[in-house]
Order: sequence, then structure tokens, then C-alpha cells
Amino acid sequence: MKNRSRVASQRRIHISYIIVCGAVLLAVVYAATAHAQQRPLLTEDVDIIPPGSARIEAGIDFLQNAKFPLSGLTGDLTRVGVIGLNVGLAPNVEVQLEGTLQNYLSINSAMRQPPIPLGFAPGTSSTNDTGDFTLSTKIKLRNETRHAPSLGFRFGVQLPNSNEAQGIGQNQTNAYGTVLFGKKFGREGRLNTFGNIGIGILSAPLETFTQNDVLLYGLAGIFLFNNQINFVGEVNGRANTRGRGTPLGTEPQGEARLGLQFKASNLRFDFAGIAGLTDFSQRSGVTFGVTFDTPSIFTPVR
Repeated sequence: MKNRSRVASQRRIHISYIIVCGAVLLAVVYAATAHAQQRPLLTEDVDIIPPGSARIEAGIDFLQNAKFPLSGLTGDLTRVGVIGLNVGLAPNVEVQLEGTLQNYLSINSAMRQPPIPLGFAPGTSSTNDTGDFTLSTKIKLRNETRHAPSLGFRFGVQLPNSNEAQGIGQNQTNAYGTVLFGKKFGREGRLNTFGNIGIGILSAPLETFTQNDVLLYGLAGIFLFNNQINFVGEVNGRANTRGRGTPLGTEPQGEARLGLQFKASNLRFDFAGIAGLTDFSQRSGVTFGVTFDTPSIFTPVR
């Protein structure tokens, strides 16, 4: 009876989060107007939003057979309120905050003796938790020329906002830095290609004074089909730089995304299918979202 009561309570919590996040999404939709956007891609473009303006992103992800080696759980993951807030501080500087308001995992399998203590009883069918947020700064270093790509640099830190006992997040502080490059092709730059390469410094949750330095990569493209529709695609992930002995919780991950953006009512909506690329990635999934820019909301200091 206690198990049933707990499951029912978790379902009510999950539904309430969906309602709240949906209300926030709708409120933001009616608060701003949009231009061409990057969502649903994870790879970062070199371009900077106009100084004094803000970009707001919100979406929902549905991922099948997601894996969490640190907690020993696998299941279907729903990310509710995948949000991003970008603010232009200068013609070549942008600050970003991104994360997930709530992760909800429908548990398919669990280890009998998980590597870390979990905050729920064996046999529990679901768990939920806040995601870890990332604070970043992006700097554009060079504009694109006829023969050379644009260049930029992005660095940031992932904050420990999650509760590892819920089995989804790792509650660790991680740092990263990536070089950004981009080049447009075709008439009026209809094909926008861009990529990222860099390093992530990941804390090893179970090993004291240990970290794993992973290779971060991403390659993406946006094709402007017409004034309303863009086709998008990418490969993005992280690769292990150790020959063997990867610390638990820092495994290689990667995914491919293929989808589209479409403009309606001065808003930019998006959809993409997701396919996992490593043994530690989700099997498949979909993402839906909306992205929009505000007009100038403040005047940056000169």
C-alpha cells in the first residue's frame, strides 16, 4: 500500500510540474517576438545575439532507454522545462544560463546494489529531480570572411543543483571550454554550418581528488528552406580520453539530432528526432520547443 501511495504521489508531482512548466512556456511565448534560432541543436553557433537583448528558449524532451550508470537505473526520461536564457552584453559577448526544471524517470531496470545510496525503496517505479544548470560565457573572436570561418570561444561551469539520491543527476561541479567555428555557404548563406571542439573537466563522483578530462565535440548545420522553414541536423557528444578505467559517471555520450524549425505567429518552433550514439546514451527520443528574441531591454555599458 505504501508503494502504491508513493507512486501515485510521484505521478501527481510530475503532472503538476508539467502544468506549471507549460504555463511558464505559454507566458513567455506571448511575451516576446522571434528571429532565426538555434534550438533544437546542442552544438553552439558562433554568432552573438544583439547587445542589450535576450533570447529565451523552452522545450520538452522525451528519451527512451536512458542510462544512469552512477545510480544503476535505466528507463524512459522526460525532461520538462528545458530552458535557456541568453543575454547579449556586447557585440561579441554573450552570457547564457541553461538547464532543466524537472527530470522525470520511469524506471525500467535497477541494480540490486547500486553504486550510490538511493533515496527511494527498491521496486519504486519512478523518480524525479531538478536538473543541473550550466552558466556560460560566449565570446566571438573573429568574423567570417570569404575564405575563412568565424571563430569564437565558450567556457562555463555546470552547477550541482540535482540530488544524486534521486538517481538521475550527479550533483557535481564540472567545467568546460570549447572553440567555436562556423561557415555559411550558398546564396545568401542559406546553409549555416558550425562546430565545437574542446575539453570538459568532469568530477568523478566516487573517487576522491579525481577527474576525467573528456573531449567535447559537435558538428551541426541549418539549411534555410524558405522564409518559414529551416532543416537542422547535428552530431554532438563527449569522448573519453582515457585508455581504460573510466570513472563511473563520466562515461562517453553522444547523440545525433535531425529536425526542423518553423516560424508561425512571429515565433520560432522546433522539433527533432534523437538517436543515441554510444552504449551509455539513450536509445532514441524526440524534442519539442520554442525560441524567441526580445527587443532591446537595456543599454550595455560602453
